[in-house]
Amino acid sequence: MPECIHGLEIPLCDACYPKIQPEKPVPVRATRASGARTARVAGVRTSRKSIDPAQQRVYHVTHISNLESILDLDALSVNVPPTLDVSTELTRELRQTAEVSADRPVAGFVPFYLAPSATHWDDLRRGAEDETRWSAAARAAASVDFVVLVTTVASLGTEAIVTDGDAAASFTRFTTGDEITAALTKLHDSETLDAAEVLAWESVPFEAIQLIGVANDRVRDRVRELTSTKVAVYPPWFQAEV
Repeated sequence: MPECIHGLEIPLCDACYPKIQPEKPVPVRATRASGARTARVAGVRTSRKSIDPAQQRVYHVTHISNLESILDLDALSVNVPPTLDVSTELTRELRQTAEVSADRPVAGFVPFYLAPSATHWDDLRRGAEDETRWSAAARAAASVDFVVLVTTVASLGTEAIVTDGDAAASFTRFTTGDEITAALTKLHDSETLDAAEVLAWESVPFEAIQLIGVANDRVRDRVRELTSTKVAVYPPWFQAEV
């Protein structure tokens, strides 16, 4: 597939090929019935087509210092402690006690985001100010020293799980199997896409990673010394949302 100047496939690059912003819903005034109050019902935006798990990209963010151990293992694994852990002990405890199903805690899954604008990733690149969620190492790290590992929902296997929010939150719902397409489509029609996660049980083989996004040429050159996986420089992924 053709690539843009940033090394990304043309449909992926928002800088060279910006997506058309959807129109804001227009409030619709309900007809006044006899003796009834006037109500306002907001229009609902719907997807034109279902979201294909084989095409839906997912993003795993990690510090570059963790990449070498990932490559040594040839997998992203929850069983290998990261060299630089961005989470606090409280965050790890919450994910350990929250269960996706019996004997399957959230902490037992490798997490991915559904968008490079994900809420937690944006918090992290803004400076990781929440001391209850982010470690001191996270606050000391620069956003440009992280890498984004990109694959698709389908590449995570048939047991992949889609959440509609923070996987450790009390009221988050989990979807798997044949319901994933509907869940992804619904998320794209909602305001919660950036908060959602996709979870893969225990480990993901590194061969599933299709692209590594980096912030600048310096990091690109360093990553290329470690792996032959495609590397693309794409600064917008590492800048805080305005």
